[in-house]
Amino acid sequence: MPFFTSDRERRLWLFTLLVLAAIYLTLGFAASLADWLDNQGLMVVAFVACMLLVLLTILTEGLNTRPGGIEIGVGLGIAAVYILLFVRLAIPERSHLMEYGVLAVFIYEALTERAARGRRVPVPPLLAILAASFFGVIDEFIQLFIPSRVFDLRDMLFNLLASTMAVVAMLALAWAQRLTHRQGK
Repeated sequence: MPFFTSDRERRLWLFTLLVLAAIYLTLGFAASLADWLDNQGLMVVAFVACMLLVLLTILTEGLNTRPGGIEIGVGLGIAAVYILLFVRLAIPERSHLMEYGVLAVFIYEALTERAARGRRVPVPPLLAILAASFFGVIDEFIQLFIPSRVFDLRDMLFNLLASTMAVVAMLALAWAQRLTHRQGK
């Protein structure tokens, strides 16, 4: 029996691995990149672009069909929450929101695909949040060995928050789709 249940699941795990690699491989120079973006006056543009990518990831992975009114409303609500957090959070916390939000979406979608194909996956939303948060804990422990970085328990909490928000957003979109589908029958 093959490990992956479908090409989509394989692709989602590959995306997960790429996001995780990007997170870990940029640990050593993330501060330098942030300083450079700030000096060039591009920090806000970069973060807005990244937040749009997070929202795009959530919406494209969360919506399987053309959205109806309920799905658009839920999508706008999700966007509003992310925008409000983006405005209120400091730059380092914003990056956690992006990195671990996208990571959690890909893990959740891969687990959901696996479960939909008949494999046993206990509570995919919780498993996705725990997995993404676990990778965030590893991220913090790696930082113990990088002179320009610091281990921070608050960062672990932001990773958990980001993972939870992204998975809850996916669940909200799935709920809206089911509701729309039921109303259409």
